[in-house]
Amino acid sequence: MSLFDQKALLMSIHPFDLLGERMIEKLMTQMDIAYYPKETVLIAPRVRAESLYIIIKGIVNETVDGELQNVYGERDSFDANSLIYGNTQSTFIVDEDLICYELPKETFLNLLQDVEPFQNYFMQDFITKHQNLKERQHQNELTPFMVSRVDEIYLHAPCFVDASESIIAALQKMAHQGAQVILVRDDEVIGIVTDTNLRERVLLSGKSTADAIGEIATYGLFTIERSDFLFNALLLFTKHGVKRLVVTEGNQIVGILEQLDLLSHFANHTHLIAASIERANTLDELQSAQRSLTHLVRSLTSKGVRVRYVSKLVSELNAKLYRKVFEMVVPVSMQNDCALIVMGSEGRGEQVLRTDQDNGLIIRDGADESLFVPYMMELNRYLLELGFPKCSGNVMVSNPYWRHTISGYKKMISEWVETFNEESLMGLSIFVDAQCVAGDAALLHECREYLFDSFEGRNDVMAHLAKVVLAFETPLSLIGGFVLGRAEHESELDIKKGGIFAIVHGIRVLALEHKIESTNTIERIKELNNIGLFDKRFASELIEAYDTLLSIRLRSILSQKQISDVQNYVNPKLLTKADRDLLKDSFKIVNTFKKFLTYHFHLGMVV
Repeated sequence: MSLFDQKALLMSIHPFDLLGERMIEKLMTQMDIAYYPKETVLIAPRVRAESLYIIIKGIVNETVDGELQNVYGERDSFDANSLIYGNTQSTFIVDEDLICYELPKETFLNLLQDVEPFQNYFMQDFITKHQNLKERQHQNELTPFMVSRVDEIYLHAPCFVDASESIIAALQKMAHQGAQVILVRDDEVIGIVTDTNLRERVLLSGKSTADAIGEIATYGLFTIERSDFLFNALLLFTKHGVKRLVVTEGNQIVGILEQLDLLSHFANHTHLIAASIERANTLDELQSAQRSLTHLVRSLTSKGVRVRYVSKLVSELNAKLYRKVFEMVVPVSMQNDCALIVMGSEGRGEQVLRTDQDNGLIIRDGADESLFVPYMMELNRYLLELGFPKCSGNVMVSNPYWRHTISGYKKMISEWVETFNEESLMGLSIFVDAQCVAGDAALLHECREYLFDSFEGRNDVMAHLAKVVLAFETPLSLIGGFVLGRAEHESELDIKKGGIFAIVHGIRVLALEHKIESTNTIERIKELNNIGLFDKRFASELIEAYDTLLSIRLRSILSQKQISDVQNYVNPKLLTKADRDLLKDSFKIVNTFKKFLTYHFHLGMVV
C-alpha cells in the first residue's frame, strides 16, 4: 500500500477524519503496519493493550468469558477503552489473518488530550455519540431534506389587499406585482384568493368583479415559519393537499412558498404519489401509487433522512390512500355518520412499510349499524388488493368487534377497564393509538375522552397494562453482549420484541395515564417531558434509542432482496461496528426505561 493510499484510508475512517491532513501525515510517521496470523491474542485481561489497532485487512473477534461480543473488520478500530482505562474484561483474538495499523498508546492518549473532537468521539455521552455517528453514516450523502430551510428557497412576495377592495382592483394589483395569489386583510384576519377561488366563486357562480374581494377569500391559512425545514413544508403540502404555504417570521407574513418551487428543489416524486392518490378513480390507479411508496422509502433512507421523518411522510400518504378508498366505497350520504380509524403503527404515524391492517369504524349513535356492513367488507377487500395484509388478530372493519356506534365503543371500553384478561388489555393497547383517517373525527374524540375518564383512579388496570413491557427480555447480556434467538433465528435477535415494543408500549401507557392525546411515540415522550415525568436528558435518550432501533430495523429490511413477512429479526454480524455500538447503547436505555416503569407502576407487586 502506497503512502498516498495509507493517508487516504486513514482520512476515510472516523474519527481520524477529524484530524486534518497534516496531523494524519504526522501520525503516519508514528504508526507501524503489522501482520498477525489467525488465533493470535492481541489484547486480553492479562495481555495489556499497548496500541490502538486499525484494521486494513482481516477480522478480529472480541469475546468475554468465551461469549462473542463484537466482530471487527476492515476500517474498524479497537480497543480505545483498554488504552484509556488501563484494563479490560475482553479478549481480542484474530479470526482471519490480520494486517493493521498500530497507533502507540502514548500517541493515542496525547491525541485525546490535544484534539477535542477526537476526545469527544471516545468519551462523549450517549446522545451526542448517537447523533454524531448517525450523521457520519450519511455524511457523503447529506440530503437537502435534512439541511435546507424555508429561507433558502425562492419565496414569492405577498400581494396584500383590503377585504373591501373590489375583485377587479385586487386582480389589477396582483398583475402589477406579478404575484401568484392575493392575501386579503379583513381587520386582523388574513385570507387568501387563488385561481381556484376565482374560478369557482367568480366565473362559475357569475359573481360581479365589482364585488368585494373579501367575499371570495378562503380564511384559515396554512403557514410555516421561515426558519423551519423544507421537509416539514413538504409534509404540510402532502397532508393538506395545498399548492402553497404562507411563510411567516414571528407574527409577520414574509412570502409565499409555492409547491412547484419546493418540488424542483427536492426533485423527488413524493408529490406525484400524493397527486396520483388524489386523482385516482379506480383500484388499479391506487395500486400504482401504492407501489411507489416502497421506492420512496428506499430513496429517502439511502439519503440519510431519519426514519421518523420518513414515517411521517409515508403515514400522510397512507392516510390519503385510506381516505380515497373510504370515499370510493362509502356513499357520500353516510360518510359523515362514521369515522374510519387506523391503529397500531399506522395510528401512531410510525408506519414505514406495509404491515397488517389495523382499522375500525366508529358509527354515530342513531345511525343504522347494519347499513355499514357491506361497505366495510368492500373496504377491507380493497385494502387487501392494495397490499395491506389481513390482520392476524382480526383487528379490521370487517370484524364486528371493531365496528360499533359511539355507545357500543363506550360499553366496550368499560368492559376493557373492568376486565384484566389478555383480550381486554390488547384491545385497550390497540385503541389508545387510534387516529381518524376519514369521516367525522369528532366521533373518535368523544370515545377517547371517555377512555381517559374511565382510567381515573384505576391504577390497578394501568399496572396490569404496563406489566406487558416486561414480557420480552432485552437481548443484551449482563456483560454487554447480544442474546440471540433460537432455531431458524439462532444468529439473529428480535429487535421489535427486544426493544421497540418496550418503548412504544411503555410510553403508550404513560400517555394514557396522563391523558395525552398525541399518538406518536416521540411526540408522547416530548409531552411527558413537558409535564415533568422525565427530565430532558432521559427524554432525549429515549428518543435517540427509539430512532436508532427503527433505523436499524428499516435498513435491515431494505437490504433484503425480497421484503419478507418476518421484518423484525436482525443479524448483528451483518451490521457495521458503529451500528452494533448504537444498538447496544439503545438496549441499555431500554433496560433503564423498564426499571423506570417497574418503579413507577410498582410492577413488582403486580401478579
